[in-house]
Amino acid sequence: MTRADYAVIAGWVPPNSRILDLGCGGGELLKFLHEERNTGGYGVEIDPGGILACFKNGVNVIQMDLESGLSGFGPSSFDCVILSQTLQAMWNTELMMREMLRVGREAIVTFPNFGYWRHRLDILRGHMPVSPDLPYQWFNTPNIHLCTLTDFEDLCRRLGVRILERLVLSNGEVVNTLPNLLGSLAIYRIKAAT
Repeated sequence: MTRADYAVIAGWVPPNSRILDLGCGGGELLKFLHEERNTGGYGVEIDPGGILACFKNGVNVIQMDLESGLSGFGPSSFDCVILSQTLQAMWNTELMMREMLRVGREAIVTFPNFGYWRHRLDILRGHMPVSPDLPYQWFNTPNIHLCTLTDFEDLCRRLGVRILERLVLSNGEVVNTLPNLLGSLAIYRIKAAT
């Protein structure tokens, strides 16, 4: 089953684009973009299981730790760099944002919105949230930097990053009213300010 954010991402990626998908997992998004938009490019993944799945999906993959940056890629090497539901697992979020916009003309970032009302309610009840967008228990989660839409937009302002588009989903449906409260998944298209 294709994730709801894949269709949004595909709608923002021009046909024939050169893509870099950071933290690509098994390469499902890159495969989807190739089939839907005739894109090419690479995935970056550290997990050996994800790398094997990329090979099975016919996706070019590079084994690399994102925390060390993207020094192997030159400026504007890609039309679009994607960080799909990986931002919250990064130790150095600022470095990753800068590097994405150095090697890509644009970037797409998706992340679970920690400000979602059900997550807030779980915390009020005394528990860390567990949901389809945050599927881990507190003790086994790879997520280390959870944020809200407001937090991410503040970071973009601080780094001088332009937000080109934003779409917020809940259960695969677009949320227009009170997105920081009612949306569970945020999707941003961003660009370095010039």
